[in-house]
Amino acid sequence: MADDSHGVKEASEHVDGIFEHVEDNISVAPKVDQRHAEMYAEALRQYPDEDSIDREAEKKLKRKLDQRILPLLGICYFFYYVDKTTLSYAAIFGIQSDLHLKGTEYSWLSSIFYFGWLFWSIPSNLIMQRCPPAYYLAFNIFMWGVLLMAQAAAKDFAGLTVLRILSGAFEAIADPAFMLLTSMFYTREEQPSRISAWYAWNGIGVAGGGLIGYGIGQIEGALRSWRYEFLVVGALCTFWSIVLLLLLPNSPTTFWGFNKQERLLMIARVRRNQTGVEHQKIKWGQIKEAYLDYKTWLFVLFGFLGAIPNGGISNFSTLVIQGLGFDTLHTALLGIPQGVLIVIWIGLGAVVNKYMPPNSRTMVSALFMLPTIAGGGQSKKMIVSGMVWFGSCVGNIAGPFFYKSEQAPSYHLGIGSLLVANVAEFLLFFVFRYAFKWENRRKEKVRAALREAGVITDDTEGLNATAFQNLTDGENPNFVYVY
Repeated sequence: MADDSHGVKEASEHVDGIFEHVEDNISVAPKVDQRHAEMYAEALRQYPDEDSIDREAEKKLKRKLDQRILPLLGICYFFYYVDKTTLSYAAIFGIQSDLHLKGTEYSWLSSIFYFGWLFWSIPSNLIMQRCPPAYYLAFNIFMWGVLLMAQAAAKDFAGLTVLRILSGAFEAIADPAFMLLTSMFYTREEQPSRISAWYAWNGIGVAGGGLIGYGIGQIEGALRSWRYEFLVVGALCTFWSIVLLLLLPNSPTTFWGFNKQERLLMIARVRRNQTGVEHQKIKWGQIKEAYLDYKTWLFVLFGFLGAIPNGGISNFSTLVIQGLGFDTLHTALLGIPQGVLIVIWIGLGAVVNKYMPPNSRTMVSALFMLPTIAGGGQSKKMIVSGMVWFGSCVGNIAGPFFYKSEQAPSYHLGIGSLLVANVAEFLLFFVFRYAFKWENRRKEKVRAALREAGVITDDTEGLNATAFQNLTDGENPNFVYVY
């Protein structure tokens, strides 16, 4: 780890641009670097500190936010999962024989999806920073649907490969967009339970995919069942994108159905995060900081380890089940109990996290293997988010190749890769825990050094001054890691 004195010097340099010295006293100007800056400034004036927030009004607002945001993100995540696993159900409906797939071509179709994701993940994150995020997400979901329907017309391996690459590129924004929208409206203490709420739809997607697959398997039409699979799921995706365009908010300042007072309270609440909310400017210095930050590469490793099992299971689970002697329709139906178990497991993790002492997230995550959320300045946040999914792409690309066709249906190597990756991921949570505790101690030394120099950063005025500036976790002396 680097010498703490270097961190103190760096933080002092950043603080000079945040705090203004006036003679012997310190006055703090609550600068705002956000879209709709005037509303953020008004929120800080009306709610200058935590004591000025009425807790009953805040509870009522949270309930309303939950009702308006979580179902939308949850259904998005449902389609996000079903879209990725449509190929898996197409496999049991005969796509391999119909398209004359040979050798490792099915594995390549599973992996090639993530080449598009890999190529486009970081550019897509940076584009989202410049666009209204809800509109950008809705556009991408519309394209998921269009490309899925196009896959129904595939004639050979080459044509399907091109469509899978394009589908992966448009799906690259999904998880980062869900995380961004969650962090925009909820405090860091509230985020784990809200992430769990929409992430649980992953399990509903597993179960729903099974039901959809079973229903499509009953169709006796002019087309093969796997082609109907792509057409039906694709049409549902395009319809949902239109709903999303109309209902999902882009910003606390423009969220329809909420009056101005509620919007101001939305903004004032997330001051606690010390990460800002919405920024349009790309700061290249923050991008450089993201690539040089060791924590970024820990998150890349985290994404990689978490995706190795997913890359194989999401595309080979139906083949494993079918290989155990089940017919096509029962193989599709067996996705339902798997999905129910996922929902229960995620919900249980959220409940345990809620009642654990503060800073227990990594311990709960190690226990339940659920992801945590990273926050920072917006450009850095977009890059780190993209880098997590970069690691995830590499893992998803590699995962299917552990499932050797000659080892069917037991796939010993594939199951072994799952176990090794999960154990390594489990250990990595403890690395995160140590790193974040060390960073928090370093931050406190920085604040102590600044206090000795006559600069108080963590009083009410100081917190307001840093809350809505476009600062990274490294630049902001008041940012504290939750672990």
